[in-house]
Amino acid sequence: MTTAPDRLPAAMPPADCPLCPRLAAFRAANRAAHPGYHNAPVPPFGGLDARLLIVGMAPGLHGANQTGRPFTGDYAGDLLYGTLLAFGFASGRYGRRADDGLTLQDCRITNAARCVPPKNKLEPQEIHTCRQFLIAELEAMPSLRAILALGKDAHDSVVRTLGGKPSRLPFTHGGQHDLRPGLRLFSSYHCSRYNTNTGRLTTPMFEAVVAAVRAHLDALTG
Repeated sequence: MTTAPDRLPAAMPPADCPLCPRLAAFRAANRAAHPGYHNAPVPPFGGLDARLLIVGMAPGLHGANQTGRPFTGDYAGDLLYGTLLAFGFASGRYGRRADDGLTLQDCRITNAARCVPPKNKLEPQEIHTCRQFLIAELEAMPSLRAILALGKDAHDSVVRTLGGKPSRLPFTHGGQHDLRPGLRLFSSYHCSRYNTNTGRLTTPMFEAVVAAVRAHLDALTG
């Protein structure tokens, strides 16, 4: 594992990050196949002063890897951003484009791994290698009070990032864990089309989790 960069608020892998050879090779192949795509590590979206951080696992090939903004360009973004708009975590209109004018309110969105993986599957070492950037991000968010992890892999990565063990803080849809004083982890099935098409995740199920996050943050300021 390459030495971690300085943990500054802007800590991000470079566009040609070499840390994960398999992901770097896939990124190069996509640049040839889809020259109009972002095809680089996808930066987080939203301010560092947010109280809520939403963590996915990795960019989608024809979603964030195309547009350069997390959860933008595919169905997962339709459900995620529509729900964030409904609960006051976003304003504007989501248009499946990074330039659609949508803004986040008291919310930031990132991924545990910043590059798109082949077949949408990351290897454990790749998650571990990219964790340095998630650590830097958490350290740069002084107002952070809630994390929403989308999917088990994201949940486990967040728990490990904060020094916990997934076996002691297991993933469940709708589950909540206090990671440290003043910081609560909420978890949901990933809002992918695969989960919604199979009925594993419905819109009301996802909205219920975001509603719980909203209620938690509102109670802190009520």
